[in-house]
Amino acid sequence: MYKIIGSDQKEYGPVTSDQMRQWIRDGRVNAQTQARLEPGGQWQPLSAFPEFADAFGAGAPGVPGGLPTAPAPTSMATPFPAGGGSREAALSAVKGPAIALIIIAALGIVLFFIGAIGNFLGNAMIHQPPPANLPPEMQSFYQTMQNMKGPVGGLVDLFFAAMNGLVLFGGIKMMHLESRTLAIVACIIAMLPVTMSCCCILGLPFGIWGLVVLNKPEVKSHFT
Repeated sequence: MYKIIGSDQKEYGPVTSDQMRQWIRDGRVNAQTQARLEPGGQWQPLSAFPEFADAFGAGAPGVPGGLPTAPAPTSMATPFPAGGGSREAALSAVKGPAIALIIIAALGIVLFFIGAIGNFLGNAMIHQPPPANLPPEMQSFYQTMQNMKGPVGGLVDLFFAAMNGLVLFGGIKMMHLESRTLAIVACIIAMLPVTMSCCCILGLPFGIWGLVVLNKPEVKSHFT
C-alpha cells in the first residue's frame, strides 16, 4: 500500500499499486510526486520506486535518461482515494456523531451504575406487600416490578451499563477511523431505548446520524 502527497500538500491513500498505476495513467500523479510505502516507509519521488518504472516510460519527467517532457498539469496532480475525499475530511465527518455517542454513552453508564448500586443496597425493600388500595389487576404488575429490585435489578442495570460501555468504545474508535464494524454496532445499540434509559431520545437520532456517516464512500475508504 502507498501514500502520496498531492499538490495541495495533503496526504492521500493508502492505495494499492494497481490504483497508483491508474493515477499515473490518468496523469493525476507524476514522477516527482512524493510517495511512500505503508506503514513507515520513507518519502521519495514515485520515479524512485522500481515497481513503477515501466509505468512512467522512457519519457517520464524525473526519470534518469528520459526525454524532456512537460510535467503533468497541477490540477491533475492531486489524486483522491478510491472513495473520494481526504482523511482529514473523513475525520471531520465522523467527529460529530462520535462525540455525541461518547456523551450519551457516558451518561448511560453513570445512570445505570447508580441504579445498580441503589438496587443492591435496597435489597431489604423488596417483597413488600402491595398497597391496600391497589386494584387487583395491578397487583401482578406491582409484584413484577418488586422482583426487578434487589440483586436481579442490579445485574440488569450492570448489563445495560456494559452496553453503554460498548457504545462509548465504539464512539472512540469511530472518532479515530478505526474498526468500522464496531462503530456500526455502537450506533445500532445506541438506537435501542432499553440501553439508554432517559437518553434514548438522543440515542436514536445520534445512532442514525452515525450510520449515515459511516456508510458514506468517502468515509468508508479511510477506516482501518
